[in-house]
Amino acid sequence: MKSIDKQIQELKEIKNLMEKSSRFLSLSGLSAIFAGLIALIGAFIAYYFILDNGRILYDEYFQPLNKTSLINIKIALIIDALAVFVLAIIGAVYFSMRKAKKQNLKFWSNTTKRILYNFSLPLLVGGLFIIILILQNNIHLVASATLIFYGLALLNASKYTFGEIHYLGLSEIVLGLAAGIFLYYGIFFWAVGFGLLHIVYGWVMYYKYEK
Repeated sequence: MKSIDKQIQELKEIKNLMEKSSRFLSLSGLSAIFAGLIALIGAFIAYYFILDNGRILYDEYFQPLNKTSLINIKIALIIDALAVFVLAIIGAVYFSMRKAKKQNLKFWSNTTKRILYNFSLPLLVGGLFIIILILQNNIHLVASATLIFYGLALLNASKYTFGEIHYLGLSEIVLGLAAGIFLYYGIFFWAVGFGLLHIVYGWVMYYKYEK
């Protein structure tokens, strides 16, 4: 008969195999750190270049009140946000694929498909809602909406990956609600949510699971 210690060890190995098959473990903390740095750069560009160091006063439609702007503020901010999003996705794929290769994990699997579906669905709905906000000229709610729907997407996908993602999602939602109250500080909430929080959680995940 097998010893109790050996049976326990075998159960642990089975549990480990089940976890690897049901959870996306290739997610890299470095991808979150990279996304956070890109978001901070995007916020810096938005504040210091698009909004001229915060000196441009604008109405609820993002039309300048105190000076003639050489750029369309609304379009420039949208392009800035899209650039941050695309670069963050590229970084996430790159660092996660690198981690998967290093740890002999399968990057593309049924679990990857599930996490993408659960992450993308709230993000897609949020994107459509943000387009509606822009078309209706409710620009000041965009920062709040992006944080809230991104947080919901993280919560929805967290059951297929590391538990830290769940708390990151909750943090994003809280920040999004706060951004909905303090409407004229959207860029700062955006910088904290997509920038600083990503860096903090990315470092925690990297130190805990990779280092």
